[in-house]
Amino acid sequence: MADLPSTPLLDTVDTPADLRKLAPADLRQLADELREETISAVGTTGGHLGSGLGVVELTVAIHYVFDTPGDKLIWDVGHQCYPHKILTGRRNRIRTLRQGGGLSGFTKRSESEFDPFGAAHSSTSISAALGFAIANKLNDKPGKAIAVIGDGSMSAGMAYEAMNNAEAAGNRLVVILNDNDMSIAPPVGGLSAYLARTVSSSNYLGLRSFAKRAIRRISKRAHNAAEKAEEFARGMVTGGTLFEELGFYYVGPIDGHNLDHLIPVLENARDSEHGPILVHVVTKKGKGYAPAEASADKYHGVQKFDVITGTQDKAPPGPPSYQNVFGETLAKLAETDPRIVAITAAMPSGTGVDKFAKAHPARAFDVGIAEQHAVTFAAGLAAQGMRPFCAIYSTFLQRAYDQVVHDVAIQNLPVRFAIDRAGLVGADGATHAGSFDVTYLATLPNFVVMAPADEAELVHMTYTAALHDSGPIAVRYPRGNGTGVALPESPRQLEIGKGRMIREGKTVAILSLGTRLEEALKAADMLEAKGLSTSVADLRFAKPLDEDLIRKLLTSHEVAVTVEEGAVGGLGAHVLTMASDQGLIDAGLKLRTIRLPDAFQDQDKPEKQYDEAGLNAANIVDTVLKALRYNEAAATDARA
Repeated sequence: MADLPSTPLLDTVDTPADLRKLAPADLRQLADELREETISAVGTTGGHLGSGLGVVELTVAIHYVFDTPGDKLIWDVGHQCYPHKILTGRRNRIRTLRQGGGLSGFTKRSESEFDPFGAAHSSTSISAALGFAIANKLNDKPGKAIAVIGDGSMSAGMAYEAMNNAEAAGNRLVVILNDNDMSIAPPVGGLSAYLARTVSSSNYLGLRSFAKRAIRRISKRAHNAAEKAEEFARGMVTGGTLFEELGFYYVGPIDGHNLDHLIPVLENARDSEHGPILVHVVTKKGKGYAPAEASADKYHGVQKFDVITGTQDKAPPGPPSYQNVFGETLAKLAETDPRIVAITAAMPSGTGVDKFAKAHPARAFDVGIAEQHAVTFAAGLAAQGMRPFCAIYSTFLQRAYDQVVHDVAIQNLPVRFAIDRAGLVGADGATHAGSFDVTYLATLPNFVVMAPADEAELVHMTYTAALHDSGPIAVRYPRGNGTGVALPESPRQLEIGKGRMIREGKTVAILSLGTRLEEALKAADMLEAKGLSTSVADLRFAKPLDEDLIRKLLTSHEVAVTVEEGAVGGLGAHVLTMASDQGLIDAGLKLRTIRLPDAFQDQDKPEKQYDEAGLNAANIVDTVLKALRYNEAAATDARA
């Protein structure tokens, strides 16, 4: 472990109560030490760095001014909460961030009383804070609710829905808009356009350009000072109108790194009889750490890194990631198909859409943190004859389920869903695990749901989706690298609803969906070693099922096991329903399903998560042996 930073003042602060004992003059030193401790901790564990560095002073100021945990502080998303965790009794565990058995990378109610509301998805903070504020009001209890929300999160409609209803909270609600001009990718959409509209008008820009030319002749120092003053001044002109129309008393913008500015304003907000209040602070993502400030994404998410140089640990070279295989395949297909367009919701690099956007910029759309809009936008494109691919993480697509049902499935529109991060996701834990997409999509009429066993299959399935014009179709694939198989030179269109046999046996049938196929084949080898002849099928489709293949397997083997990286209600449930409807288990077939457990699994290394979930080869073998009531003695007799 690298040498720990010297933090004599921070060492005296275990909770915000300790912080509030400090003199205001000491807070600058505390913030500097808190920044160094955050950098050191994330250098050890990896995680979200830039967003936390951007709110160090704001974190100190909020806990200094407000009476947390009596006052409820709610961080939107939670990427930026590491300094908050250090100040709220968790510093001794901060180097366990995102590790198995360690601290969550996000706010979590079960972790601390200082985390009143868990968050890892965006744009929920104002709604939740409004709930706390109104509850206190109805019960005549003291206490403020403070929501800290970034400008990127303000691109989601839910934030405005909450603000539109916030007036009833009165002065019990304080919203802090953390404006760092960047969410994960640069912010897009109506809010950014609104804030920029006045200051980009021809009259304003003409005057501004003249003034800049004139002042530059005086001195560079005066020019830089005037430029900074102008930046804040134009915020004063443009920032408040929208929020005041929604019932907020607007204050700002103010420098979010200047404690001398922050603390008096927050004290005024705390003590004001007016409300609800929105305080607009301007911060810099990655503030105070040169490598983060210089990075295009401000070190949003990082591996372990060298604190001195900023150099991140690199994984050893290996197979391409699924997201990049998808993005590059789609970009290639679009070369000859002008109807293909790609849509993502603020995650271009995370979904591989950045690859597509580089090749076809006019046909790539990052709509911001607005999954509902993304899905219905894709539906409109499909209705007009385009071939839209909506690339969204499994866990984020949950936010747009009504649009998937109402705007896509009911109208049978051929929207293509590329569902990234399907299955377990390691360090991000339960909030980002793609556990439910097969369950919530395969239950819908008109849908086709596919899952590739490897990256070569993903190429074929992307091509198959592009050509599927008769209704909605989804392909789900996991986070991380593929298996290392060779990618096909030319993609092949798969027959919808048809699986493939990988190996033939007589006693045990393993029916696999997705990338657990590798474990299914290992299990087959282990079962063969015990004298149990084993078939393995890659079903490819959760919907429609390959009924002919499944019927053949269920009627010709003693035991059948389905294996999938999803929750109950997915492939196994559909196979069980088919078997029940067609009487395939009436003659004594032993049919079992292996799936994710009925629990939200905490963060850990992916392989440990899958072991805990019971989705490895040994678990498959154990399930088969228990179904057959086999034991080692019986296996030995069978081999003899």
